[in-house]
Amino acid sequence: MAQNKRTPLYSLYHLYGAKVVDFAGFDMPVQFSGIMKEHVAVRTAVGLFDVSHMGEIELSGPDALSDVQKLITNDASRLKVSHAMYSPMCNEHGGTVDDILVYRLAFDRFLLVVNASNRFKDLAWISRHAKSHVIDRSDDVALLALQGPKALDVLKTVTDKDLSSLPYYGFDQDVRVHGRQCLISRTGYTGEDGFELYIDAADAMDVFVALLEAGQVEGIVPVGLGARDTLRLEARLPLYGHELTDDISPLEAGLSPFVKLDAKDFIGRDALLLQKQQSLSRKAAGIALTGRSIAREQAEIFGDDQVVGYVTSGTFGPTLQKSIALALLPPALTEIGQTLEVDVRGKKMQAQVVKTPFYRRSL
Repeated sequence: MAQNKRTPLYSLYHLYGAKVVDFAGFDMPVQFSGIMKEHVAVRTAVGLFDVSHMGEIELSGPDALSDVQKLITNDASRLKVSHAMYSPMCNEHGGTVDDILVYRLAFDRFLLVVNASNRFKDLAWISRHAKSHVIDRSDDVALLALQGPKALDVLKTVTDKDLSSLPYYGFDQDVRVHGRQCLISRTGYTGEDGFELYIDAADAMDVFVALLEAGQVEGIVPVGLGARDTLRLEARLPLYGHELTDDISPLEAGLSPFVKLDAKDFIGRDALLLQKQQSLSRKAAGIALTGRSIAREQAEIFGDDQVVGYVTSGTFGPTLQKSIALALLPPALTEIGQTLEVDVRGKKMQAQVVKTPFYRRSL
């Protein structure tokens, strides 16, 4: 049996009390001080994540833009240098290969940030369809996420630049953090303001420790994958393998703003166009359960005693103090206020379709 991969920060985990689990073939911290405490810290103060398991694939050369346009459903021609965008990446049938971040590093150079579980699948897919130079930089890059309303306060104490005016989904490729060179973007996966730091793998430990030390006065805590999941679900951010799969299209997942059917051609466009024209047979919706019972992934959902859909992700939302879930349902049953039942360990629990995102931060 092959040994799991480890991020450049693995040797620090035990110093901060991490409970380590297998995730996408990596040994990753599911929690440090506790999922609830970590979740609350990110919502009210600041948390620091090791997300170095994510993959980074660079495309460069004169065909780079046309390749990216072919690969993603969003419109990269609108992307200025030093800005990023979110996009699904589809197969010919309209299913989702992955959902990724696209960074425009230069006119003819892009960085695609892919999910850890899809790194090698994505690399093969991109290489198959691209004419430009493709290089996998994943093993050379560490990725930290500093998230929460106090993230900027922490970051400004260890950087050589004022990042307060950095726009959402903007980035700076040349920032020094604790003396180490970083690319810093105003992005994240929590629903809060925050930054993601792309660092040379050899510098990751020094920067991680420096950020934790700098953030002590703000109440910073290291955060694991458990709170990352509860935070992203409250903010209705999809997780590949749950809300998106090779068989679930971005239109079904509620990501139509990131699918530019009229702007350009791309892999899967014909299938998605047909899906839209024929109207969707299923659609993602948010539901809230009565009581604290948690609706787990794949739990069946009932309407009039008939199975009508299933849960893609579910949790107890610490900020909301209620049980929430995302589900795939027939469009007719996704109206706000629609009552349903969810199978929770063999018992049917009452649920209601609610507006999403479940949580939205105050600006």
